[in-house]
Amino acid sequence: MRRLLLTIAACWPALTLATEWSQQQLADFADHTELTFEVVDNLAEPGRVMRLSLDNQSEHALPAQGWALYFHAVRLVEARPDADLRIEHVQGDLHRLVPSEAFAGLAEGKQLQVEFTPSAHMVTYSDFMPRAFVVLADLEPEVFANTDTERLTDYVAPITETEQLRRNDDDQYSIVSPEQRYQWAANLAEVSAQTRLIPAPAQAKFRRAEVVLDEQWQIRYSGGARFEATYLQERLAADFALELSAEPDHISVDGPVIYVLAGNTDAVDAEVPATAESYVLEVDKDRIAVVGRDVAGAFYGVQSLLGLTVNADNSAQLPRASITDSPRAHWRGMHYDMGRNFHGKEVTLRLIEQMARYKLNKLHLHLTEDEGWRLQIPGLPELTDIGAKRCFDLAESECLMTQLGTGPFASGSGNGYYTVDDFVEILQFAAERHITVIPEIDMPGHARAAVKSMDARYQRLMQAGQPEAAEQYLLSDPQDTSEYITVQSYTDNSINVCRESTYHFVDKVIYELQQMYRQAGVKLDTFHMGGDEVGAGSWTESPLCDELFAKTLGVSGPADLKPYFVSRVSAIAEQRGLDLMGWEDGLMYDQKNTFNRDQFVNDKVIANVWDNIWEWGVADRAHRLANAGYQVVLSHGTHLYFDHPHEVHPQERGYYWAARYTDLAKVFSYMPDDVYANADFTRNGVAIDNLEALVGRPLPALEKPENVLGIQGQVWSETIRTAQQLEQMIYPRMFALAERAWHKASWEDSNSAAGRLADYQRFVSALVQRELPRLQAQGAAFYLPPPGAKLDSGRLTMNSLYPGVTLEYSQDGEQWLTYQDAVAIGDGKVLLRARLGDVISRTEMLPAR
Repeated sequence: MRRLLLTIAACWPALTLATEWSQQQLADFADHTELTFEVVDNLAEPGRVMRLSLDNQSEHALPAQGWALYFHAVRLVEARPDADLRIEHVQGDLHRLVPSEAFAGLAEGKQLQVEFTPSAHMVTYSDFMPRAFVVLADLEPEVFANTDTERLTDYVAPITETEQLRRNDDDQYSIVSPEQRYQWAANLAEVSAQTRLIPAPAQAKFRRAEVVLDEQWQIRYSGGARFEATYLQERLAADFALELSAEPDHISVDGPVIYVLAGNTDAVDAEVPATAESYVLEVDKDRIAVVGRDVAGAFYGVQSLLGLTVNADNSAQLPRASITDSPRAHWRGMHYDMGRNFHGKEVTLRLIEQMARYKLNKLHLHLTEDEGWRLQIPGLPELTDIGAKRCFDLAESECLMTQLGTGPFASGSGNGYYTVDDFVEILQFAAERHITVIPEIDMPGHARAAVKSMDARYQRLMQAGQPEAAEQYLLSDPQDTSEYITVQSYTDNSINVCRESTYHFVDKVIYELQQMYRQAGVKLDTFHMGGDEVGAGSWTESPLCDELFAKTLGVSGPADLKPYFVSRVSAIAEQRGLDLMGWEDGLMYDQKNTFNRDQFVNDKVIANVWDNIWEWGVADRAHRLANAGYQVVLSHGTHLYFDHPHEVHPQERGYYWAARYTDLAKVFSYMPDDVYANADFTRNGVAIDNLEALVGRPLPALEKPENVLGIQGQVWSETIRTAQQLEQMIYPRMFALAERAWHKASWEDSNSAAGRLADYQRFVSALVQRELPRLQAQGAAFYLPPPGAKLDSGRLTMNSLYPGVTLEYSQDGEQWLTYQDAVAIGDGKVLLRARLGDVISRTEMLPAR
């Protein structure tokens, strides 16, 4: 097969020189030339084949020389041999296509195709990034118009064939069809869910009688629960148009009353559990009492009260009830990466509000990354002036190099940051809702935004004749010639851990974080240093590190540098009264050996344990770290990464490195108390019957369960460029996370499939009947799976994995009919979709039978 396919006339017209083009000509070329990507063959030998095509329908011939075409690729790619065009890796996901001397140009009305090999399979549309652009001579770059979109099929050719959809010859996963979805959904049915709270309480008794809330009711609260009572008052007004007065509990009340109380009290019949965040909720005809062990418990009782309240017969109603509840885990977290792509303050506040509704209490903000620094730091303006925006600036003096489909302009997707005022508002909003914000400044890897920003600061101050100030926060060693490449294809993203100025930078950032927390009226308790995925080979050729090895006892070579860095950051955090947190691999030498816990002075060193590819033998790290004295937050990629696709389908967004998909039921089924019991399938989809046999060695038991603090969901944003996309990935999977973090189900100990299915059926019914409409009323987006369907003898039957949603079908794509029962269908294809309110699922086609 030829490696470069040119469907171009053999005889070329005279081509305009690059230097003769105007900006308007370049814009016209980009507007009328279609750039498309195509998955040719993931199974090809010796390497996978992809294709980039240019169809020049403009009135301008692309010159033979003087131009470059830039595109984003989540895989490291190179052109196939014998091409007249070269593909060069620039940095990260940015690549460029440039002509060789043999390239003759691209005439009007002609097409060229360049085949390339990616470093790994590409099987989904979201593997290909938008906003490819062309640069010619010294003109401003122009984006190819058909790629300037979030409709990925505008620039990615259809992915439908076996060789396009399979990742390798051993891939057992098939693309989900309507028929398969129909079979899975056949086990589910909508059930009444008025009393099914999410998350489920520890103990609940309900009586048939209903309590009706009207304007006669009043709210009374103890002093410590003032915000909780005000919150209840505001939510009843917003959600049910019910205006109630709220006063301290020493003010007498005449009529029905809602008490919101915290601490010891005899206001309820049941004893409030002694565990922090516990509560009792009693609902009677003319008296409702929410009593928390503390104010957090009172707040969660209020959320349960609101969760039971529904609009019925033009009034707010809830069942008479007695609930006693306590949290399963102390750490009930959600991680949000806005370092890759920034989505704005409002979506962050909506996330906090939903976390609070479902009793999650830790928000882990991934504030920095290779692709962006997202928090204003007083005194270090370059971190946001340069590090918070991406554009086409290869020198990176004005912005970071463009990444992740942002395109060439600072107005592109993913750019932005929180100001100090924004962050203070976020902290206050979260604290009122009993959510602790954990700030992460990712180091020493994943730190390119910081490194390049401080390089720019260095250059500015050196030009101003201030060399001492220039080096104060410098993070790189200009003499370092180390060579490495990270998983994300960066070759220059490691902070130099041998520079003393690195630790001045760390201390400065932590100091400014503490000031923001103090301004918000809350205390910073934990600093997350990241620590993950440091490029192998970092610092091996750094003169500064050679000096460190020569003079520092216990630091003898590159292998000692990561624990050296962590111990230095640990000491800074301890001096400022902080616990230290990091990703698991940032606290380990290798797969099996943790850093010596004694070298870190903090009372707590907490590890996010994430990498549990079962067949790779690393799923025991949670036990290894906990047994070694670290505190552990279970953050497993196979079940708790919400940037993974909802199902196996090329149109589903997300990465799929840990699991081919992570649907709602999979998150719901996660069992935190028995990590190994979650081993279901390998990455290729082979069922796991014996994990130890698969790994080939015994797996360590958990000797110190008290060191496992809880669980956390993660959303990483490489493929998530908009707020809507973000929420579609988070919701409703976050609700299943909340269920498992707060409540231990009876089926977990026995791993009963029948018990789990029955519980899940009630859970998903509550989701459809109550929780998703509440979410929509808050202005948030969420994911709906397409329907299940089958055609049998010309009759269409439909169902849904979310029983109770509206199902629709169409034969022309214009007139949509609501499905009620099996219906006769004429000849031809049938289009299917699900709807809940204004939210519509992906449309799927059921071929004619």
